[in-house]
Amino acid sequence: MPKPGSIVADFAIPDDAIVDERFIASSGPGGQNVNKVATAVQLRIDVYRLGLPPFAYHKLKQLAGTRLNQSGELVITARKFRTQEANRDDARRRLIEMIAEAHQRDARRIKTKPSRSAKAKRVDTKKARAKVKQARGRVQMD
Repeated sequence: MPKPGSIVADFAIPDDAIVDERFIASSGPGGQNVNKVATAVQLRIDVYRLGLPPFAYHKLKQLAGTRLNQSGELVITARKFRTQEANRDDARRRLIEMIAEAHQRDARRIKTKPSRSAKAKRVDTKKARAKVKQARGRVQMD
């Protein structure tokens, strides 16, 4: 869960961002109850309406992967628990965790060059390997 006081700790999912909340038949624990009651939750969220900054939006797209469809809807399915309420809370918690992770910026990569000794070591190993391969040739009697 996000830390208190962070940008995302107070994040509330806007009502207009939730496109659809559907209860579907689950395949998890619950015995015969699973066959009778639709306890799994499928949450569809319009990512554009979340109001995310550009860097968080791009990272959310990357984190979502195949859960993000062509029309920009993020589909989260929760079927871990036996009740609709618990699965609904689980789906919303997972959405907020994904948004919190999207708000974390990656450290900038500092480009480095290989050192002179690293280059020399690479060339030496190449030469040694070439000698091994050259020694595998057909043996000739002089």
